[in-house]
Amino acid sequence: MTSILLVDDQALLRLGFRMILDAEPDLTVVGEAGDGAAAVRMTAALQPDVVLMDIRMPGVDGIAATGQIMAAGSGSKVLILTTFDLDHYVYAGLRAGASGFLLKDAPPGELLTAIRTVAAGDAVLAPTTTRRLIDQFMPLLPTPDGIDRRHGVLSKLTEREQEVFLLIAAARSNREIAAHLYLSESTVKIHVGHILSKLELRDRIQVVVLAYESGLVTPDER
Repeated sequence: MTSILLVDDQALLRLGFRMILDAEPDLTVVGEAGDGAAAVRMTAALQPDVVLMDIRMPGVDGIAATGQIMAAGSGSKVLILTTFDLDHYVYAGLRAGASGFLLKDAPPGELLTAIRTVAAGDAVLAPTTTRRLIDQFMPLLPTPDGIDRRHGVLSKLTEREQEVFLLIAAARSNREIAAHLYLSESTVKIHVGHILSKLELRDRIQVVVLAYESGLVTPDER
């Protein structure tokens, strides 16, 4: 059973999410919070598998709350809720340690899939929204520090791992990477595991952030 904490300052939205989630036999809502400070306290107390986190809330917002939850060493995963006009907040949320983001008006099936994906330890990467995010808020050219970091990243990976790394940064799934490189999905999973371990990254979201911050990939290359 996957436990979920709902965090949103609008009670009606929380009610809507709860109705969708409570109808699923493998999901259970263990609590609700109306602001970031309450979300941090309740996450520490309840240890939910997934925190469904709004961004704009009074007091402590969703980004700050996500950072505090991750800094506390909680095993909970954070899935950020957003709208297109809040993309710059999403990027900050991902850097704070969120495992993905989802549009508030996503269909119920997409919401359920995202929650299960995050609970399983993977990241939620929507290619279209990821590209919009990167195009608007990541630098087109690496800084000198970024260039040094790029070489540092590449030096830790084998040639094959570098190929997989760049495809992850392009929001490709394991199946798509396998097809592109003529590998089995199980082999791709092994490469992904090695990449995360060598670069000390938590998940695929952090691969995307690192790839763009270090200049290994630019929006035009996507």
